[in-house]
Amino acid sequence: MHAYRDQYAQVFNGGRDVILIAISADPIAELASWARDDQFPFLMASDEGVAVATLYGALAGRPGMTNRNLFVVGPDGKIAYRATPFREVDPTAYTELGEVIDRLAPEEE
Repeated sequence: MHAYRDQYAQVFNGGRDVILIAISADPIAELASWARDDQFPFLMASDEGVAVATLYGALAGRPGMTNRNLFVVGPDGKIAYRATPFREVDPTAYTELGEVIDRLAPEEE
């Protein structure tokens, strides 16, 4: 999450034409505290019942645990990119992600 925060302006266009929602199985109060304390500039959502994780195939082997997957949904509402699992420690993963987001961004006039 810190890599997303630290690269938010570059990878996610500073939020221009991009909505980043981090979804976690952690309770909402814990996520809100973490987001506030670490100054995350994006949305965080709680999936305590792991319904979203189940739909996206992100369940890990242990109950309540999820894999770190990443999905980019295009302007048409379809999944335009998936990284399952997302290689958050690999710097090239962010370069690849940024390129996908740039491709999906509307053309400036």
